[in-house]
Amino acid sequence: MTALTDTAVLTGRSLRHITRSPDTIITTALMPIAFLLLFVYVLGGAIDAGAASYVDYLLPGILVITIASSISYTAFRLYLDLQAGILERFQTMPIARPSVLWSHVLTSLVATSVALAAVIAAALVMGFRSDAGVLGWLAVAGILGSLTLALTWLAVIPGLTATSPDGATGFAYPLILLPFVSSAFVPTETMPGPVRWFAEHQPVTSIVDAVRALLAGQAPGADLWIALAWVGAILAVAYILATAAYRRRIG
Repeated sequence: MTALTDTAVLTGRSLRHITRSPDTIITTALMPIAFLLLFVYVLGGAIDAGAASYVDYLLPGILVITIASSISYTAFRLYLDLQAGILERFQTMPIARPSVLWSHVLTSLVATSVALAAVIAAALVMGFRSDAGVLGWLAVAGILGSLTLALTWLAVIPGLTATSPDGATGFAYPLILLPFVSSAFVPTETMPGPVRWFAEHQPVTSIVDAVRALLAGQAPGADLWIALAWVGAILAVAYILATAAYRRRIG
């Protein structure tokens, strides 16, 4: 119970910092919305996404980009706490050690959820429609939440080890670019051989395809299990490396 109480108190502290500076959430949502506008209204007419409207096809990939953009702020906030000596102060208090990291992780889940909701609202205004039922939306929320959790623990590693603010946030750039070489924007069948092979075997494609099928009210098939396997593997590795980095840092 002490660990849970400590985590709740520290999470409240992190969330108060965000409410005092909401520009991070606004910035996180603005870039994906800008991508939506660009691809739907500028490039969408030249892209064949099949029978579905392009905004319906595009949205799952934009949601992944939103998560990748949002979790960079977790690394940044953790880096700032380290530079300010806040973690060292916590070490002198009777606080459960895992609570410090979990508070940042839970804050990321809340902040990213708000950003995702803003992007979905913008997509609805642009014509996005879903045939998913309640269970379908819950499954989508579960996939996106699990991906946020996995990538947030990944963000903890540079947050603990970076030597500059740019180093803390720079790791997110490859994650933001990865959806561009996947089925997020165009079907992989349109890509040349080596690029198509990479796109079809990297995690973003299975995650995007599973979310896209669920939002369309269809069965995601094998894509769902492949997506969950990727997310589970990333979460396990990231958690182990992040906690090891934390022990080295405070040890």
